[in-house]
Amino acid sequence: MSLPLNQIVKGDCIEVLNSLPAKSIDLIFADPPYNLQLKNELHRPNMTKVEAVDDHWDQFDSFSAYDQFSIEWLSACRRVLKSTGTIWVIGSYHNIFRVGKIMQDLGFWTLNDVIWVKTNPMPNFRGVRFTNAHETLIWASKKQGAKYTFHHHAMKGLNAEKQMRSDWWLLSLATGSERLKDENGAKAHSTQKPESLLYRVILSSSNPGDVVLDPFFGSGTTGAVAKRLHRQWIGIEREEKYIKLAQKRIDGIQPELFDQAVFDVRSKNKLLPKVPFSKLVENGYLQPGQKLYFRKDLDRTAIIKPDAVLQTSDGFEGSIHRAGSQYMNGSPCNGWDHWYFEEDGEMKNIDSVRKKYRSDKGLIGVIN
Repeated sequence: MSLPLNQIVKGDCIEVLNSLPAKSIDLIFADPPYNLQLKNELHRPNMTKVEAVDDHWDQFDSFSAYDQFSIEWLSACRRVLKSTGTIWVIGSYHNIFRVGKIMQDLGFWTLNDVIWVKTNPMPNFRGVRFTNAHETLIWASKKQGAKYTFHHHAMKGLNAEKQMRSDWWLLSLATGSERLKDENGAKAHSTQKPESLLYRVILSSSNPGDVVLDPFFGSGTTGAVAKRLHRQWIGIEREEKYIKLAQKRIDGIQPELFDQAVFDVRSKNKLLPKVPFSKLVENGYLQPGQKLYFRKDLDRTAIIKPDAVLQTSDGFEGSIHRAGSQYMNGSPCNGWDHWYFEEDGEMKNIDSVRKKYRSDKGLIGVIN
C-alpha cells in the first residue's frame, strides 16, 4: 500500500498502521485514549454538569486490556517509523506511566518527557486532590543511538533565544475560536489539543515535506498544523463524525506559499555541504604534525597525524570529535567548535578553516 498522504483514513488504527509500508513515517504524534475510568458524573459546586471525557472510545474493561491495546498500537507505530524518526505520545497520570513503560519494553528510546503546564486547567471541584494542571508528553526515538531530527535553534527562536526547557508554559487549552463546536454549540471533541502544542512538536522534530502521522486523529489538530508548516500528514480515525469535523477544518486552511529558505528551520551550518576534517589536511589547510589546543587550553593539546586522526597529549587517538570527548570525560563533543590552532600569535578555531575551504571551493550557498 502506498502512503495515503494528506488524507484521513477511516478505520482501526492498528489495522491501518499494519497496512502501511514499513519505515515510511518521519514523525508520529499520538494522543491515545487516556482510560480515565470515570464511574460517576462530575458536577461543579453550582450543580452544573462538567463536560468530562466519558466517550466510549476511552473506556476499557481493565488495565490489562488497556496495556494490550497500547502494546499493539505502539508496536505498529514502531514498524512504520523510519530509523531516523521520532514519536510523541501525550497522556495524563491515568495512562502515561503505563504507556512509557511499554514504550521502553518495545525498544523505543526516551529523549525527553515534556510537561505541558496548562494555564487554564479545570479545577478539582470536590477539593479532594490537587488540580490536574498538566499533561505529559514522551518524546522518543526508535532505538538507542538512533539519529533523529531536532531543531534546537528553532526552539530557541520561540523562547527568547534561550534553550527551550521541558516544561512548556503559556500553552492554554483549546478554547475560544480555536475550540471546534458541534451543531448544538457544544464541544465537538472532548480532548481537542491546542495548535500551539502541536506547533512546537512538529516544528522541533520534522522538516518540510516530512510525513507526520497521527493514529488518533480526532479533531485534526495534527493535520492542521502540519499543513500550515508544509509537512505531509496522515490521519487515522474510526469515528465518522470526527473525520467530517477534521476534514472541514483542514480544508479551510490556506498555508502561505512554500519557500525553502523560509520554512526550513534547520541550522544554517547543517545545511552547508559537509567537509570532512581530512579534506583540510589533504589540501594543506592544516598540516600533519600541527598542534591543536582544546578550548584554547595550553595543557590540553593534540597533534594532527597524516591520516587526519588527532593524537592527544595523553596518547589517545581519534577523530576531532572523539579526541574532544576524551578531554570531556566521555561527554559528546563537536570538535569543530572546540579545537583551536595558533597563527600569528592568535588562537583560531578550526571551523574558520572549514569556512575558508568552502569559500575557496565555491561551496558557499550550496545546500545539501
